[in-house]
Amino acid sequence: MIRKRYRILGGMALLALTLDQLSKWLVVRSIPEHRPITIISGLFDLVNIRNRGAAFGFLNRSDIEWQFWLFLCATAAAVWAILVLVRSAQENTWLFTGLGLVMGGALGNLVDRVRFRAVVDFLDFYWRDWHWPAFNIADSAICIGAVLACLVLWRTPSGEGEKS
Repeated sequence: MIRKRYRILGGMALLALTLDQLSKWLVVRSIPEHRPITIISGLFDLVNIRNRGAAFGFLNRSDIEWQFWLFLCATAAAVWAILVLVRSAQENTWLFTGLGLVMGGALGNLVDRVRFRAVVDFLDFYWRDWHWPAFNIADSAICIGAVLACLVLWRTPSGEGEKS
């Protein structure tokens, strides 16, 4: 049974990482930087931008280098915490699926940071003057996985999620 949890975790992480890197490869290859391609006018564009910071552009500054090391350490800590949680958790396919998505998304953005010293973002949603910060498949996997894992943990009765 222990192998099953790691197969689910690894499979979902690999799926998220692969889809993320493939989509970013296509974007970098076919969309010039900072040149939006309108998909749904007034709502959604594809763009090719680099984010040196974290989610929503936090610490997105080209004049500082230490944020690379911060995000590298944060990713390593997140992967370690996920492995510890998976090892100690009761069998739950949905929990392992969610954590695998988080891990794959974190690793997808880490690959970009190592390659480009920035993350490739390309999904750009907006409505009139309101503009959501551009994001990518890795960011989506992290958010979906985190929500899924939180829902599972929230719905698990007290004591049931602990390993015997």
